[in-house]
Amino acid sequence: MNDINVTASSDLGMSRDDIAAALKKALEGRTLRRVLIIPPDFTRFHSNAGLITNILWHHLRDQGCAVDVMPALGTHVPVSESQWGAMFGDIPFSEMIVHDWRNDVVKLGEIPEADVMRISDGLWRHAVPVEVNRRFIDKSYDLVISPGQVVPHEVVGMANHGKNIFVGIGGSAMINASHMIGAVCGMEKAMGRDHSPVRQLFDYALEHFVYGKVPVLFALTVTTAPGGKIRQHGLFIGEGRACLENAIALAQKMNTDKVEKPFKKCVVYLEPTEFTSTWLGNKAIYRTRMAMANGGELVVLAPGVERFGEDATVDGLIRKYGYRGRLATLEAFEAPANDDLRANAGAAAHLIHGSSDGRFSITYAVKKITAEEIEGVGFKAASYDEMIRKYDPNALAPGWNVVDGEEVFFIPNPALGLWMA
Repeated sequence: MNDINVTASSDLGMSRDDIAAALKKALEGRTLRRVLIIPPDFTRFHSNAGLITNILWHHLRDQGCAVDVMPALGTHVPVSESQWGAMFGDIPFSEMIVHDWRNDVVKLGEIPEADVMRISDGLWRHAVPVEVNRRFIDKSYDLVISPGQVVPHEVVGMANHGKNIFVGIGGSAMINASHMIGAVCGMEKAMGRDHSPVRQLFDYALEHFVYGKVPVLFALTVTTAPGGKIRQHGLFIGEGRACLENAIALAQKMNTDKVEKPFKKCVVYLEPTEFTSTWLGNKAIYRTRMAMANGGELVVLAPGVERFGEDATVDGLIRKYGYRGRLATLEAFEAPANDDLRANAGAAAHLIHGSSDGRFSITYAVKKITAEEIEGVGFKAASYDEMIRKYDPNALAPGWNVVDGEEVFFIPNPALGLWMA
């Protein structure tokens, strides 16, 4: 098929009718009896992939097609019933298929060691297994549709496309290896860019194990959310890489904020239904680190954060090893006694991503974890109630503010952008 590229005709974004028309056009001429849709989970609520999934579900069912919906959880906890309704509308919660990244996967092949070394400039010397949920290769599906948002990302550079498959419904081996490769190669070399080392891994896996074997249609969005209201600025639909490149070009304009000076004080608010762990909430760190001044302070207002990891295993590893910086984490990763960390390389990568390497301080203000626990993993702790009296997220404007004579940069949702000085 020819790629379909639709952009908004106004600053208010695309309408539901605009989106529906593009999706229906993409499906014209296809004989579909059974389709698998793989949208992102609730942590990508502002992707507008929930609306896209709802439109597709109704349209396909009206055509007599069976439709399965399996959110791309990666390592995240399953979507709750309330989250499902908020994101996917009237699709019954009972229709959800839950991806199990540790057990419910099959191996498609592996990316050879030589190619991994070339891609990582020799920083990773192991072949990378390519694993996906077994349903992805189920021949009873006439088509797999992968909707999702292209936005700056700390591991792959710009999220979605192959990431939605190889991480979103991937297995532990690929998730661990890709995240660790991204960490050792350096976030600053990736964030906001195409052709990062991890993107090259995903492109290799698509070329060798998916294209021509599994019928996949990508539906990629570019969105912003001023005041929490989703505005979709583009929809890029295709079966290859061109849709990704077109989406990246728009996302780099809409979701990258080049500020005129570094942040000495930055306050980030984490919406409580979206961010319930530091595993998710550390987007506040990833997305601001290139704008933070040396010696600056990042304050994370996190009323919904109630744990560190998304599952008990990872939570325990974060508590044990903490966010101590790149070198300390790599030292722990290589220590002979630390088999638990090596078996969960994705967690090790997350520990690297979640540290400032001592360049600026990170203060978490929470309600559901003790100050001792926060400090135990390497952050500073502050009372949430005291912090919001000073930095009220309802009173601060996005961008620069002056609070008690102090200049403060406020970010109401770190998931939707990348800030660079």
